[in-house]
Amino acid sequence: MLALLGAATLMLVAGAPWVLPEAAEGTNMKPPENGEVSIIDDSFTLKWNRSGGYFKNVTFSAEYQTPGMGNWRKLLGCQYVTRTECSFSSLHLRSVYENIKLRIRAEKGNSTSQWHEVPPFVPFKKAQIGPPDIHLKAEDKAIIINISPPGTKDSTMWAMDQSNFLYSLVIWKNSSSLEERTESVYSRDKIYRLSPETTYCLKVRAELRSSRKVGVYSPVSCITTTVEHKLPSPENIEISAENQIYVLKWDYRFENMTDMTFQAQWLHAFLKKIPGDHSDKWKQIPNCENVRTTRCVFPQSVFSKGIYSIRVRAADGNTTSLWSEEKKFNTEMQTVIFPPVIHMKLIGEDSLRVSIGAPEESENKSGYQLYPLTYEVVFWENTSNAERRVLEKRTDFTFPNLKPLTVYCVKARALVESNRWNKSSVFSDTVCEETKPGNTSKAWLIAGICTAVFCIVVVIYTVKALLRCVSYVFFPSSKPPSTIDECFSEKPLRNLLLSTSEEQTERCFIIENTSTVTAIEETDQIGEDYKKYSSQTSQDSGNYSNEDENSGSKISEGLLQEEPV
Repeated sequence: MLALLGAATLMLVAGAPWVLPEAAEGTNMKPPENGEVSIIDDSFTLKWNRSGGYFKNVTFSAEYQTPGMGNWRKLLGCQYVTRTECSFSSLHLRSVYENIKLRIRAEKGNSTSQWHEVPPFVPFKKAQIGPPDIHLKAEDKAIIINISPPGTKDSTMWAMDQSNFLYSLVIWKNSSSLEERTESVYSRDKIYRLSPETTYCLKVRAELRSSRKVGVYSPVSCITTTVEHKLPSPENIEISAENQIYVLKWDYRFENMTDMTFQAQWLHAFLKKIPGDHSDKWKQIPNCENVRTTRCVFPQSVFSKGIYSIRVRAADGNTTSLWSEEKKFNTEMQTVIFPPVIHMKLIGEDSLRVSIGAPEESENKSGYQLYPLTYEVVFWENTSNAERRVLEKRTDFTFPNLKPLTVYCVKARALVESNRWNKSSVFSDTVCEETKPGNTSKAWLIAGICTAVFCIVVVIYTVKALLRCVSYVFFPSSKPPSTIDECFSEKPLRNLLLSTSEEQTERCFIIENTSTVTAIEETDQIGEDYKKYSSQTSQDSGNYSNEDENSGSKISEGLLQEEPV
């Protein structure tokens, strides 16, 4: 009996360690550790680590909370899981840009650990781009690829970015992985420049450059190209703008082109970004259907502003070639910017104003008119190589403080700058204008004129004075001064004074009686006195007397009275 009791006691003591741990689990269970969320497309996965010792029959459950939500809610797909991860892709979010909180705990029976909170996250920022699905179709020298965007058809994560995905493709010959080539493709596109009857392998990944997200590559897919087609496809497609038309050209190498015709089509390039088949949306280019030459011309009005894809194929009767490699065509890059029209006008005496206008040819152009134009103006003096350059968005320019009576020239060109491309016109025709004479020039001109007039007057008077001197010396005047002419108004006296060379004729009287002797003597005396007077006229003082004349007259009167009857 005692031995049996001792054995029972020993068994209880020995069994005690198996019971104590279970009791400890209910009160001291530790929470999970290192919780982390990973998102690929629309698949959400929560992972964590166990903490402490291993306990049997322990499960884990998670809850979530979003802004504006008062209480925590159970996270569907993450309730009573036995593993250390769970998927909660069934979570319906109001927005992939809202902040989400998660927490997780360990459970066993009615016992639970404390909550372990996972760092908050924004689904879109956390999400990674998964591999896209691809479908291939072979031609003789090309492979048609159709790419399905990452995520499901009703994807929530990439709902706004279905058309913003860019795809990078890596392709190589199956026989040699060293000849890899990488290129960018649309969701439905062609890989050209391949060899017929050759197996190629490829893989594709998607990316969102705006969000700096790069996805993972799809599984490798391989396909073999077909036998070379009977009619080759046109090559080297080029399109250019000339005045109001577009000229489309291509190359075609075929021996017999007598009955060959060509056809060209266009498609909006943005459709290639949208997943799906858009082969029925290609449109015929006017004037480029059934042409017999390797070029066609059509009006620019066919295309509005945008980016297009152009393709051409050949036909020989009912046999047609495959479509050529598609040519990307941007109307903005092809738009011709015409040079501006320059007008220069003189302002004041020393300033020139330059006005810039659009040419008539650009009135129907809309390709670059949506962007602001910048003008480069070159201004220079006609006789100098020194140029003054101005780069502005305005159309009026004034150049002040210029030299008077100087010819200045100007030319300009238009420039278009945008995020996509830079383009400029050629320089306009050169326009020249001469400035007016300044105030200094006028003063010098007036002074010069006045000096010239004064010199002419001085010369005239000088010549006239010289002529007078010459005339006075070599041709003396016979007319006495006016003062003398007034004093000697009687004709006999005037004649005596005017000509000294003339001999004076003496007056004679016939005297019949003896007394005539006395009269003659007196008369002779008078003549001598007169001659004496005449010879002294050069020393004339200007005062004259008529006493002699009176005495003479008296004597004559006496003689006449004494003459007998």
